[in-house]
Amino acid sequence: MESKSETSQKTLINFGVLTVSDRCYRKELEDKSGAKLKELIGNCIFFPGKVVVDTCVPDEIDQIQSVLQQWAGGLSVGSVDVIITTGGTGFAPRDVTPEATRAVIEKEAPGLSLAMLKSSLDITPLAMLSRAVCGIRGSTIIINMPGSTKAVTECLHSISAALPHAVDLVRGSLAEVEDTHQAMQVAPPGPAQAGEQKASEKPSSPSDPPVPPARRFLQRKESSVDDTRVAHRDRHSPYPLLSVDEALGIVLRESDSHVATLVNYKDALGYVLAKDVFAKDSLPPFPASIKDGYAVVSADGAGTRKVLGHSTAGSRPNLCEVIPGYCVRVNTGAPVPKGADAVVEVEQTVLLKEADEGRTELEVDILKAPVTSQDIRPVGFDITAGEKVLAAGTLVGPSEVGLLATVGRTTVKVYKKPIIGVLSTGNELVEPDQPVPRGRIRDSNRCMLIAALTTHGFHVIDAGVVKDTPDSILRALHDVLAKADIVVASGGVSMGEKDLLKQVLNVDLQAKIHFGRVFMKPGKPTTFATLNMDSGKKLFFGLPGNPVSAIVTCNLYVVPAARKLACHSQPLNTIVRAKLGFDSDLDSRPEYHRVLVTWQRDEDLPTVQSTGEQASSRLLSTRSANGLLLLPARSDEVKSVGAGTVVECMLIDRL
Repeated sequence: MESKSETSQKTLINFGVLTVSDRCYRKELEDKSGAKLKELIGNCIFFPGKVVVDTCVPDEIDQIQSVLQQWAGGLSVGSVDVIITTGGTGFAPRDVTPEATRAVIEKEAPGLSLAMLKSSLDITPLAMLSRAVCGIRGSTIIINMPGSTKAVTECLHSISAALPHAVDLVRGSLAEVEDTHQAMQVAPPGPAQAGEQKASEKPSSPSDPPVPPARRFLQRKESSVDDTRVAHRDRHSPYPLLSVDEALGIVLRESDSHVATLVNYKDALGYVLAKDVFAKDSLPPFPASIKDGYAVVSADGAGTRKVLGHSTAGSRPNLCEVIPGYCVRVNTGAPVPKGADAVVEVEQTVLLKEADEGRTELEVDILKAPVTSQDIRPVGFDITAGEKVLAAGTLVGPSEVGLLATVGRTTVKVYKKPIIGVLSTGNELVEPDQPVPRGRIRDSNRCMLIAALTTHGFHVIDAGVVKDTPDSILRALHDVLAKADIVVASGGVSMGEKDLLKQVLNVDLQAKIHFGRVFMKPGKPTTFATLNMDSGKKLFFGLPGNPVSAIVTCNLYVVPAARKLACHSQPLNTIVRAKLGFDSDLDSRPEYHRVLVTWQRDEDLPTVQSTGEQASSRLLSTRSANGLLLLPARSDEVKSVGAGTVVECMLIDRL
């Protein structure tokens, strides 16, 4: 079996990076975009690669052409598979990189240009001003990119899924090309997987096992991430630092896949209705008594009545007919006999005559004259036949389950809840029931996250503990992605040499990483990515490995995303105003302080008390916590908040 280094060497792509800029050439500006490309390629952020040559030239067509021809011809620098130019693609008079490139290439590659443009337009409308040209000269692919670090990162990511295959094609690497083509020949998902369940199909149960999705395009058995070059790892994160609001907005925007299914009404609790529910028939379906008493003819007024019989709940209506001078004893909810137009409650009557030792009433005295329709619910008083009783978008609770039973709708269309897979990463982790060798710790994150998500009514898969190796991570992700709609991993997303999750997502799974850092405490390394599979979009959350960071970010991002996928109209956690019960110094980052929220009957606002020391590794700080205090970042004007200050608090459990 080949070693990781042998495999990486085989698939390594040789790059040339050409910066086109008058000012960088004159050393008036630092070449940041070229440096960013070398960093991304050298650290194998998107695919195994190395930069074999780089230079900077001014915005002159002849100089750009000369370098492209030299590198693409293999002169003096060896084999260059891909040349990336950065700069000179805009509308300015000196922007001539596309013209120089078009004069050099032998074949155009408009798909690469289109992929970069489409990806950039999703981020900024100004991307339409880029005139990038892509093509092939000999066995070298030439790609134009804009001249900013942000743009080259986005553009390189957008073509990373196809570029290794393009290099194999240009190289004439027949074995690799054939492997890729075979991986693409996967049957598309059937109708039941791809969309909505037909109304005639058998309702599913929440406990039914999920249908295994089709394999993903370019699924790899072994990772292409090279984790041996420890000294070349990133020393600074390539991901911009987003605010919590920006990160949460991205998560909710991407949580847009909604699939409907049929379930039995008994299993509908916690689901959101995908279709309006209408009553089959009226309620009550007959005139029903509101009180225990006697059905009478109101025109008879007060006085003596002969008792014809009785009508109890469950009796067939109209077993007897009430005529003037007579009455029928009725119970609450019982059918009102034909002929009666009022009910007199038993408290307004006196028994005058009985028989069979009290077993039969013969005559009663009506003490107060009734009025027409007194204490009678007419047909359809509560619900009329055909009335819409529940609207699409309604979250089904206990009352809604009862209403579904009332109107006889035993099968309802709901939006599926996402299935969530949870795994922990780390060579140091052991199962809680196993002995703990020196240098190891028990895995608490996984069971904690599973419990938290289960509390919110979601089906959760335990994906186990994964070792910090690219192959182990890739195999685990392939396995859980085949079963889950959302994958939640804790650990492996920071800056350590064993934090490999982002690289595996980028290089092997060609995921789109939307963010990799958030300006918050705890939870700064929180990562969110999406993967487009044959079976639909998958969401991936990489949570920090510290237990407190993991549970805080789960509440902030994972729970709202799962609710949004389940079509909840209000996916976010409730935020209330509360009085601070302690003094607190502010941090340089916005902080989510774990607190106990209590509300006394005579208080206008709830009060929050700290759960103690707030270190991100101290799980004791989450004990009994039912809220996250939203503390702002420290400023020159405000460095602390005192007891009694009214602050915002996010509720994460019952008061």
